[in-house]
Amino acid sequence: MVTGPWLLVIFVFSIGFVLISIMRFHLNPFIALLLTSILTALLVGMPIDRIGDHLATGFGNTLKGIGIVIGLGIVLGRLLSESGATRQIAHSLLNRVGARNATLAVTLSGYLVSTSVFMDAAFVILIPIIRKMAVLSRKSLLVLISALVIGLIITHNMMIPTPGPVGVVANMEISIGLFMIYALVASLPAALVVGWLYSEWLGRRMTLSEQQTAGSEEPEGDEQAPSGRLSFLILLLPLVLIFVGSILELVLAPGTLAHDLAAFIGDKNIALLISVAAALAVFKKYIKSMSHVLVEATERSGLILLVTGAGGAFGYIISQSGIGAYLIDLLSGWNISLLVTGFLLSAILRAAQGSATVALITASSILGPLALQTATPPILVALAVCAGGCGLSLPNDSGFWVISRFANFTVNQTLKVWTLGASLAGLVAFAVILLLNLFAGILPGLH
Repeated sequence: MVTGPWLLVIFVFSIGFVLISIMRFHLNPFIALLLTSILTALLVGMPIDRIGDHLATGFGNTLKGIGIVIGLGIVLGRLLSESGATRQIAHSLLNRVGARNATLAVTLSGYLVSTSVFMDAAFVILIPIIRKMAVLSRKSLLVLISALVIGLIITHNMMIPTPGPVGVVANMEISIGLFMIYALVASLPAALVVGWLYSEWLGRRMTLSEQQTAGSEEPEGDEQAPSGRLSFLILLLPLVLIFVGSILELVLAPGTLAHDLAAFIGDKNIALLISVAAALAVFKKYIKSMSHVLVEATERSGLILLVTGAGGAFGYIISQSGIGAYLIDLLSGWNISLLVTGFLLSAILRAAQGSATVALITASSILGPLALQTATPPILVALAVCAGGCGLSLPNDSGFWVISRFANFTVNQTLKVWTLGASLAGLVAFAVILLLNLFAGILPGLH
């Protein structure tokens, strides 16, 4: 197989090929991603008899993690929408924060929700609410979606108990309590500056077509709808189940029935299934044709699942090519600050193989021993790794396609809203980390 600098050339070529084939030649993303995966595998010299297996493994691993979440999330979203619950929730939120503060409210909502729920699941659940809020607040849908994804990604990558930060804390052997305090200090300004201000700035320079916003323009009607309190209860049910299950799983003794039950209800797939069952029972009287809603939701999930799985397949081919290992060796030889190394290594690994969680855990496992041997506070090194993993989400990241498909964005719009926005959020968080390092001698837990 190909080794050395040519791996980087092939990586850049592959990313460029998939972007051009979709944006310039309008090739279906599912086909474009699979073709690019095969081309990449051939260019790096991967054994031809293994390419098909790698494609299937990457596709399957991705859908194993989020496939059920996507399907159930679409069903839950349609039930909330068709029953009138999304309208009730949007009205309630805007009554409390005011239409002028809708962007800030959405940013903070994403920031809070993603502490306990996987970002993909949270985005799928919340996107119908965001569409309705855009109509009621007269805010650009693009602005609110941008605010949501920035709020989601910054805590997904920097706040416990999400898997990436948990793995970083374990690899760096640092205090969870102190990490959480300084993670809050670094991540909240990033969410506010980028999620709020950048989203507003972007909204003045980008517009969505009528076709892209059509799903938001549902007539208000005079039909009966569930109360705002009941609507919120169904919306928050999967989030509460996941959060409570995760906390109980940590505090209860392993092997006990209570521990196993907590792990069961805290699983994202089970929590969403329970929530869909509850929505079916509660919203039955508010929906004229339940079977039509379910058929429509399951049909819509088909292409999204295919594109998301293909993105995972592309990422797996990239990871098996040796590109990530080469980048690690390259960076380890550079004589630069450990904070900068952590940020860059995590960011490049994210770009190379797609998964933010894998990037965080891989980078922290490499830098953990080094951090203990230098004067740089290990907590700040850990946070730099987390901040680096926020950005550079490319088409080999399945999350890129979840956002693109559910938001009905073009690839170019997804790059500006998601890839650039998340990268800026990571940079702002890293700037705060560098500032904390200047005062590490007087801050508790950093000296």
